[in-house]
Amino acid sequence: MRKDYWLDVCRCVMDIPESGVYGKGELDFMRLFQGVVARVSDGSCGAAAFFMGIVKRRGRGEVGVEKLFMESYEEHANKALKRICDEVMAEYRLKFVGIWHLVGMLEVGEPVVLVAAAGENRDEVFRGLRTAVERYKREPALFKKEVYIDGTEKWLEGA
Repeated sequence: MRKDYWLDVCRCVMDIPESGVYGKGELDFMRLFQGVVARVSDGSCGAAAFFMGIVKRRGRGEVGVEKLFMESYEEHANKALKRICDEVMAEYRLKFVGIWHLVGMLEVGEPVVLVAAAGENRDEVFRGLRTAVERYKREPALFKKEVYIDGTEKWLEGA
């Protein structure tokens, strides 16, 4: 292990942004992942789990997806995402919950969202993670438009 490993870990912990909506390119999901792991590596957590939503080729239409355009009513979405995190932490007695959602034009294969949950045991962590994912799909003011390979596009309900 490198001598400066823990300095890097501390920098990651300090760099974790608040849960919310961010423009494409504003977040490095790998660094965010590392920061969450560092934050919950104090011995109080026995489990951490992550969900990463990725733009997929097969959308809700008949034609393949070329791109996904995400936008939000940012003030509402940020409040809703923070509220979801707080409520899921309380309901499942978790030490940490975070949700970071990207907006903008995203290509197939690119990440759209990262959800993290950590706590004392895996049962609560998995259940809390699932609840956070299901809630972010319906509660925040997030809007999704699929752009298809044939040039057509369609706005969809539910992020």
